[in-house]
Amino acid sequence: MSAPEVPRVERVSGTGIPVRGNDIDTDQIIPARYLKAVTFEGLGQFAFFDQRFDGDTPLEHPFNDERFEGASVLAVNANFGCGSSREHAPQSLLRWGIDAIVGESFAEIFAGNCLGLGIPAVTVDRDQAVALQEWIDDHPDGEITVDVAAETVSYGDREVEATVDDAQRRALVEGEWDTTALMRANQNAVEDVARSLPYVDLA
Repeated sequence: MSAPEVPRVERVSGTGIPVRGNDIDTDQIIPARYLKAVTFEGLGQFAFFDQRFDGDTPLEHPFNDERFEGASVLAVNANFGCGSSREHAPQSLLRWGIDAIVGESFAEIFAGNCLGLGIPAVTVDRDQAVALQEWIDDHPDGEITVDVAAETVSYGDREVEATVDDAQRRALVEGEWDTTALMRANQNAVEDVARSLPYVDLA
């Protein structure tokens, strides 16, 4: 049985959810006490948990706002995902339902972890990021399209230029972002290389 091909991520469309603020770190995205899970299953419910709840009391936060239920495009500001390199942060967003993130800038390791999950992390300038967040507030049911291949973000009657890291863009558009799946799909080639190495015993 052949391994499934890695899907190409050329564009993502969906409604949006705005999370405002610079330097939102990975501990805010997923608190450290939830990193003990053996698998990533169920992490979505803990995304932004300490910003969403004071004990059992819900707080005002976009992830608690019914208007944004089912949103898949996250709109953020500068240096999103800074702090520790925990993979759980993008995992929790993915399992919440986020398929793409548009922001002013991202921490490098966070963006890399997003790529490993097939989540585009695309950048726009500050004014465009703020304008997108405001538009989402006014049009919570409006569709946003993040075109990775064309490097644009479209919503309403607007299309703005976005920037996608060249390596990320190529990996997403060409379906090379899931390295584990690529290795499974090329198992014979991997085994051939392994056999050529004197320190690997495949017996």
